[in-house]
Amino acid sequence: MSGAKKLYIKTYGCQMNVYDSERMAEAMGSAGYVETDTPDDADMILLNTCHIREKAAEKVYSELGRFRPLKDARPDLKIGVAGCVAQAEGDEIMRRQPLVDLVVGPQSYHRLPQLEAQTRTGARALDTDFPLDDKFEALKTRGPKASRGPTAFLTVQEGCDKFCAFCVVPYTRGAEASRPAARILDEARELVDRGVREITLLGQNVNAYHGTGPDGSDWSLARLIWALDAIDGLERIRFTTSHPNDMADDLIEAHASCAKLMPYLHLPVQSGSDRILKRMNRKHTAESYLRLIERIRAARPDILMSGDFIVGFPEETEADFQATMDLIEEVKYGYAYSFKYSTRPGTPAAERAQLDEDVKTDRLHRLQARITHHQRAIQDAMVGRTVGVLFEKPGRLPGQMVGKSDYLHAVHVADCPLQPGDLARVEITESGSNSLAGRLVAPSGA
Repeated sequence: MSGAKKLYIKTYGCQMNVYDSERMAEAMGSAGYVETDTPDDADMILLNTCHIREKAAEKVYSELGRFRPLKDARPDLKIGVAGCVAQAEGDEIMRRQPLVDLVVGPQSYHRLPQLEAQTRTGARALDTDFPLDDKFEALKTRGPKASRGPTAFLTVQEGCDKFCAFCVVPYTRGAEASRPAARILDEARELVDRGVREITLLGQNVNAYHGTGPDGSDWSLARLIWALDAIDGLERIRFTTSHPNDMADDLIEAHASCAKLMPYLHLPVQSGSDRILKRMNRKHTAESYLRLIERIRAARPDILMSGDFIVGFPEETEADFQATMDLIEEVKYGYAYSFKYSTRPGTPAAERAQLDEDVKTDRLHRLQARITHHQRAIQDAMVGRTVGVLFEKPGRLPGQMVGKSDYLHAVHVADCPLQPGDLARVEITESGSNSLAGRLVAPSGA
């Protein structure tokens, strides 16, 4: 594209940020920008930040510092910060880092072209409002780069009303809000038209989805999934991230009955100690969580569970930690994300007495060792089974293709004649440290 300006986006954190970065690139396409893979020749650099990880803000400032030589060499280069760190610390970013030209929160990125135009006048631009105008309404259609392969993310719900004591999401993403079902279905059809065969529905609390349906009624996530199931060419549906308290009966039933809904569920618990769960304001108990898992597995016996864990939460004792280890032993997760607790300014838990870092580190290592043991056992048990695989890209070896199984395992197949976007049945022949290998049995449905 002759004369086009170049946009470099670096994305941190969650899958929703990946989706948001795609939409930002599409928004800036209307301002004459095309994406580039390097900041070195960019006319605009945009950091799409996440506030979940430890020392998230400091990492952003460190990254900005690395761009100073580029800004010094090319004063017309525009540098922006987006996402949750931008929302939480917008004024501070502007004060602390003069090389930043614009800051935009996750609810306002549809205004990026106007903010960029403002910077071209020599002004700096800051927008961390929760605007009345809907960003999804402003970005009704997906741009030509919306699909970079056979899988895609699609945000259906944002924000959270749970106010867990450790979490900044209600402050950076706002209250729970669900997109109208018709808009989601339109976007899904656009993605399928561009070659997407698997869609992952995203939300900070996705199973709390309650969007308005085309008939004016309130749709649940399950009803939305069944509507997506009817789209020709869409072969796989996933969703993340869920809260145990919003795992409704109709959603459990969808796992039992909807063939396109994959047998994988990410259901964070955070702790196995009722005392700590109460201090976290999670509003569920370890027992209620375990009984929920039983119901889900009764509906879909082969479902693979994943979860989230925080160790070293304020006041956590060794007995509390052991309760978490006991829960892990009972559930046997196929995947899990685990972190040492770290404070988030403005959250209730940040004001409490903190555990020693050595204690948190020791507990994290023990927890991760137990999770890894179960993860590897589940992966090894896949050998000899035949699973569906959606191929996504060529592998590192000649003739090799790589894809994801129904259970989200990475699968390598040698001497594979298929292309990205093809679905096939694959017999698993080998389990590696982080992936599976198999042989092609037949195309899906053959």
